[in-house]
Amino acid sequence: MFDGVAKRYDLLNDLLSLGRTKAWRKKATKVINPGPGMKILDIAAGTGSSSRPLADAGAQVIPMDFSVGMLESGRKRHPDLPFTQGDALKLPFEDNRFDVTTISFGLRNTSDPQKALAEAVRVTKIGGRVVVVEFSSPTNRIFRTIYMRYLMRAMPWVARKSSSNPEAYIYLAESIIAWPDQAALADILRKAGWSRVGWTNLTFGIVAIHEGFKEGFKEGFKASA
Repeated sequence: MFDGVAKRYDLLNDLLSLGRTKAWRKKATKVINPGPGMKILDIAAGTGSSSRPLADAGAQVIPMDFSVGMLESGRKRHPDLPFTQGDALKLPFEDNRFDVTTISFGLRNTSDPQKALAEAVRVTKIGGRVVVVEFSSPTNRIFRTIYMRYLMRAMPWVARKSSSNPEAYIYLAESIIAWPDQAALADILRKAGWSRVGWTNLTFGIVAIHEGFKEGFKEGFKASA
């Protein structure tokens, strides 16, 4: 499915998010706080939109994705990045390798999110972090109703007009609605082995950035809801 939408995936994401995608990625980059020498695994990196700013900040980032089509598009756009094919449920990396593992808008597309998060724990160094950017549940009831109507009506309509594979975007809308809310995802992170889990809401909770630490982290972390 993702092979079929790879070429226009980033463009349609910007369109369907009403231009908010770039702002969400910018905030995620700020949370990750990349710097020279930092080793980062970007899981479900797609075409590399989330990896680019990390590399530009000097981090050693590996963009990984399951979709060959996404990787091919990514390599054309960012030939300097080491795109790698891999399964989030069985990461092709050794234990305790990365300072940060991150996944943006891809966790809900795995068949077993908790297993994917547990694999992220395995490859992250003691004291390292996970940063998960994912669609979530708007905190305002009225706004949540409007948003859900947009997902199920407007988003599929726009996709049919602008995408050669609208079924993929219908699936994405349905997957967003079925996805756990902020607190439920935080619980999944804890069950996977992450500690000191917290989150920050973006755009009234349409998106949430969850952060967790691998056991052994010494500094304090204030969870936010």
